Amino acid sequence: MADGPTGSTVPRRQLGRHLRDLRGKSRLTVRAAARALEWSEAKMWRIETGQVSLRSHDVQTMCAVYGAPPDLTEALMGLAKETKARGWWHAYGDVIPEGFHLYVGLEDAAASTSLYQSELIPGHLQTEGYAEAVISGHLRGISQENLAGRVRLRMERQASLTRPVDPLQLRVALNETVLRRPIGGADVMGRQLAHLVYMAERPNVAIRVVPFTSGMHLGVASGGFNLLRFPLNADGSETEPATVYVEGFTGSLYLDKPQEVEEYDAAFRDIWEKALDDSASRRLIAEVAGEYEQG
Repeated sequence: MADGPTGSTVPRRQLGRHLRDLRGKSRLTVRAAARALEWSEAKMWRIETGQVSLRSHDVQTMCAVYGAPPDLTEALMGLAKETKARGWWHAYGDVIPEGFHLYVGLEDAAASTSLYQSELIPGHLQTEGYAEAVISGHLRGISQENLAGRVRLRMERQASLTRPVDPLQLRVALNETVLRRPIGGADVMGRQLAHLVYMAERPNVAIRVVPFTSGMHLGVASGGFNLLRFPLNADGSETEPATVYVEGFTGSLYLDKPQEVEEYDAAFRDIWEKALDDSASRRLIAEVAGEYEQG
């Protein structure tokens, strides 16, 4: 096992989270797991906090001790091989078992997220009807059981916005196109936009619309992205480095190098400044929702 100073920390952090969760499900303390693996407790802590990379063989050994199923073991071994990647892509394939959602782990740990979407309402703010239309449209031929499970997961993820302690601080910039594209039909879209107006009233949620009249902005070049930031330690330092998540058609890109994060942060600031303010955005969203309801 060796450090990966030149690699993205994202796969290390994700691997550490999954291994920690497996240990917890097996009801082993850090001390007991370290003893079973013949490792030090300090080494266990470094692994579970994503401080170091892991060989796939070590992951296989840990999974055996924790009683992990073969498909999850295989997925985690594959993740271990990615811990030295400079910019990490995760291609969603058959090897990833149901319930192994890498982005969800990052999202759940985040304190805030700044998100730009040019095509769709983000998952944080989707209604069930809209989510079902998006997922079924993307995954043609998906079974009803699988579809229902994916929609349910998407709804459960939204609990981060309403949790009583430290709810996720969410800023969303939407291209006006998102409002005008009737995903799921007029009725579904009308309800979806009404839900946006409702959520925009929450103190931890800010939604702005980038109108067609805004002209050129950096989101035109960047495309959609999500910039996640994590809670701070008592001394004000980051518990984890900020991470940019970019979802693609065949895979997802995770970026956490300071220069990469700064470029996306600058892009979001430019988009946010060129969008309508919060009040004007709510009025436009409500106006378009009314058009769907009347049509």
